[in-house]
Amino acid sequence: MTHDTFDGPDFEDHEPDRDDDTPPGGEVIPFPREIAVDPDAEIHHDPTDADDAEHDTGDPVPVDPPDRSQPTWSESVRGEQRRDVLPEWLRSRDALREQTRWVLDHYKHVFAFHAVRTPVYAGTLALRSPLGAARLVGGALRWVSDADGRPVRAEAVRKADASEYLKLAKHRDGKVKLRGTILTAAVLAAGLLLTALLLAGPTWAIVVTLIGVIAGLGWAGAPDDRPVIGPAVVKPQAEKLSSGMVLRALGALGIAEINKAVAKGWGPRAFVAPITRDGPGWRADIDLPYGVTAVDIIERRDRLASGLRRPMGCVWPEPAHDQHAGRLVLWVGDQDMSQATPAVWPLAASGATSLFKPIPFGADQRGRTIAFTLMFANLLIGAMPRFGKTFALRVVLLAAALDVLAELHVWELKGTGDLSALEKVAQTYGSGPDDETLERCVENLRYVYKELERRAKVIRGIPKDVCPENKVTPELSARKSLKLHPLVFAIDECQELFSHPKFGAEAETLSVAIIKRGPALGVMLVLATQRPDKDSLPTGVSANVGIRFCLRVMGQTENDMVLGTSAYKNGLRATTFTANDKGIGYLVGHATEAQITRSCYIDGPAAELICERARAARITAGTLAGYAIGETGDSERVPAHDLLGDILAVVGPNESKVWNDVVVDRLAELRPDVYGPWATLDVKSKPAQLTTALKPFGVATGQVWGTTTEGAKGANRRGITRDDIAAAVTKRDGNRAGD
Repeated sequence: MTHDTFDGPDFEDHEPDRDDDTPPGGEVIPFPREIAVDPDAEIHHDPTDADDAEHDTGDPVPVDPPDRSQPTWSESVRGEQRRDVLPEWLRSRDALREQTRWVLDHYKHVFAFHAVRTPVYAGTLALRSPLGAARLVGGALRWVSDADGRPVRAEAVRKADASEYLKLAKHRDGKVKLRGTILTAAVLAAGLLLTALLLAGPTWAIVVTLIGVIAGLGWAGAPDDRPVIGPAVVKPQAEKLSSGMVLRALGALGIAEINKAVAKGWGPRAFVAPITRDGPGWRADIDLPYGVTAVDIIERRDRLASGLRRPMGCVWPEPAHDQHAGRLVLWVGDQDMSQATPAVWPLAASGATSLFKPIPFGADQRGRTIAFTLMFANLLIGAMPRFGKTFALRVVLLAAALDVLAELHVWELKGTGDLSALEKVAQTYGSGPDDETLERCVENLRYVYKELERRAKVIRGIPKDVCPENKVTPELSARKSLKLHPLVFAIDECQELFSHPKFGAEAETLSVAIIKRGPALGVMLVLATQRPDKDSLPTGVSANVGIRFCLRVMGQTENDMVLGTSAYKNGLRATTFTANDKGIGYLVGHATEAQITRSCYIDGPAAELICERARAARITAGTLAGYAIGETGDSERVPAHDLLGDILAVVGPNESKVWNDVVVDRLAELRPDVYGPWATLDVKSKPAQLTTALKPFGVATGQVWGTTTEGAKGANRRGITRDDIAAAVTKRDGNRAGD
């Protein structure tokens, strides 16, 4: 295609430069040398138009009006985050308690440290007192003789300046005379006071004065590099967290966007709030550069700790879940969390619980108590072996044991007896990975599944004004006739059950049903496993658990099986815990944010004492039953027995009234396998146990007169009347005959 050449004058003015390869006769279209483009303007383009030039009929429309390029004062103020008026230790009882405890412990330690070393201090001062006396005398003589002016006078002698020397000598003579008079008067006064004290003063005053003089002389004789009293505490090696330290550590992570931002002066704008003291550590809130997320920092926690020159157990980066993904909350502790003293369980020595209220579980890295409500929820605990999984489970079950209304079913499938203390209070208990124990566990799950149906019928029959939400309430659980008390079913090492070729499938089906329907009916399932995978922990089970506690695991799959899908992606990485972080894990489900928590440590002997206390409370409340009193539900293990018949067998016709504790001892002799645990109770618990066991038969106990077996002095104690037992047997047998 050829074109006519433009020969007009405008061609000469606007002809562009062209190289030698431009074909002759080609058409050259002139363009303006500069085109002004508004970067804030948006040009609308219709994609259906074939030729933009023909259809471009409007001016560019600006996207951001110039009058709103900056937010208004109201918008900027409303977007600001208000800082707390009072520090946390004045707003939190736990923080105040921790701060007060630290102050008291600090000064108690200082006092004890110096008190123990008082004899050493006294001996050191006594040994150094002669040197102190020599220093005191020498100092006084130098002061009186004006030894400080000697170099000046020597300089005048060296220069042979007679007039200057005479002036200095005259000045020295005056000073020596005055100082000599002062020193003589002071020595005479001290001598008179000392003589008066020795002649007329009390002995204690003489002793105190002598000690004071020796101590003062000894203090004066101490070398500068060897003080008498050393420090009771050593200043921590950890430095106060500063912005420079944080920026240095972030810059060492190898993240390109952070390095670019630092080079452009991002540092001063990184901190959205001052670095503050937060419990036993420091907190920094940081806005990371664009494109960098808190998860990027969390996955480099080891390198961050290296950049801060702190142990890894001190450095805990967290995302701010209520802010954007680039907000990082960095908490740096004074001490490695794994090396700190574990939190003392508040209920270890006394107290009771209600599963409707939060139960203490552990403490976070700041030392604050972590508690959660087990009622209406299920719990899953996962970890590698030997990282505190069973100890964490033990804390939860001991709390449940201290609720006298809670019915406990405990299955410890490891077989080592780590939960054996709970035998004293459990409705059912089993230990071991053998097929027999697993079969009994499945049978127990069937019972709980049927219990769901019974409870649902009971709740449906309760008037709406009494049960408006169609779920168990504290008032309903306290009504024994309804039997809606809390039921806790716990399985430790649940992978042994779910992965079993014979019982696994049924156990999974029953567990999923209990997890889904149980919480509203007052039934809670508590699981613990050291192998959280799809075979050992079915997806239907793990996906419906409300509260999760994940200690150290090795991979992302295990992490998400315990903490939930995408937990690893969202920065909850139990894989970052080290071999020293035993008992430390992520706790999710009870609060809006995941919390790093260290469970309370309760060893075996302490658990035994707590269960003894829980057993006594249940006996008093009349709720001890099942395995705890010898009823295993296994006819092959426990011979059939009749409590009323057994009492008539051990109480002769000639004994009209017998004390309860005597009856218990006789029953234990008659059937040790059944009543043996009763005989091990203390003096107060034995009568209460028999009273509780007789309540279902309508037999009351009361104060009866009796004597000991040796025929000693009689007394009134709680006991039974034989005729009441016989009447109860007659009534029961009559009812059976009528049926």
